[in-house]
Amino acid sequence: MLVLAVESSCDETSVAIIKNGKEVLSNIVSSQIDIHKKFGGVVPEVASRHHVENITVVFEEALNEAKIKIDEIDAVVVTKGPGLIGSLLVGINAAKAFAFAHNLPLVGVHHIAGHIYANNLVEDLKFPLLALVVSGGHTELVYMKEHYEFDIIGQTQDDAVGEAYDKVARVVDLPYPGGPYIDQLAKDGVEEFKLPRAMLNKDNYDFSFSGIKSAVINLVHNANQRNEEINKANLAKSFQESVVDILVGKTLKAINQYQVKQLVLAGGVAANSGLRERLTEVMKDYPNIKLIIPPLKYCTDNAAMIGVAGTFAYLKGIRDDMSLNGKASLDL
Repeated sequence: MLVLAVESSCDETSVAIIKNGKEVLSNIVSSQIDIHKKFGGVVPEVASRHHVENITVVFEEALNEAKIKIDEIDAVVVTKGPGLIGSLLVGINAAKAFAFAHNLPLVGVHHIAGHIYANNLVEDLKFPLLALVVSGGHTELVYMKEHYEFDIIGQTQDDAVGEAYDKVARVVDLPYPGGPYIDQLAKDGVEEFKLPRAMLNKDNYDFSFSGIKSAVINLVHNANQRNEEINKANLAKSFQESVVDILVGKTLKAINQYQVKQLVLAGGVAANSGLRERLTEVMKDYPNIKLIIPPLKYCTDNAAMIGVAGTFAYLKGIRDDMSLNGKASLDL
């Protein structure tokens, strides 16, 4: 089975061709990071305009690289939300036009489902499983009994972890996106500052990161008031250790409660080396649970992950028609 997948939920324009929900024949990603860097974050109107400029070229490159004929494609799948509405609509309308022109079925895919299913490119998903979703807009623990059935058992009560990384990076004058810069800086630091581990001891699977963010902002502000210089590497290390303690602590609490075969990491923050290393270490104590972490190229937004999720949605019988619309907010 071949699907053509489209992803344009934020600032990456991406088209992929996926075979049998497992094999990537092509995965073209046009990133806008350098464009938005000077603004310190994604500007929605700028992002949507660049999607319009890039989408046709990315379509052509994906089809050419896959070396397939259009009549071999079985379905078109596309991110329907959540995301920036202007960006989503560019990808959705391109996918609808392609599906209509070639009389192909159309399937709308949840962006977070895509991040979870990126792990199927590493190893076949086995159920039940637990997914730790960590991205710029989402921090969730998702329990899955079988394919394309999602039960959110825990989620952030304020900031997502990726948002916290970006805001802390801005406070210490690091470029956008902040996550990779803090991760790199933390490798050269020691845990000098004791930051809060919010909700870690609560009897639930929910998260909170606004307190850590505020604590860092106050530290920097107070140091500036006293004309003191904070060691940025030590601050980055302290912040990352706090975040990782919370994420891993809540995840372990969940896998001790739920009987799962796999633990999968999903989302842009899945690229964080501190989190990957800690999870790999602690899961050695759970030999019956397989930890799956996607390669770095499938952690950030890409159409390959949407193609995998869309394949399983299609096999579940999910279909959309030409009334498919984008949704900035969308429950999993």
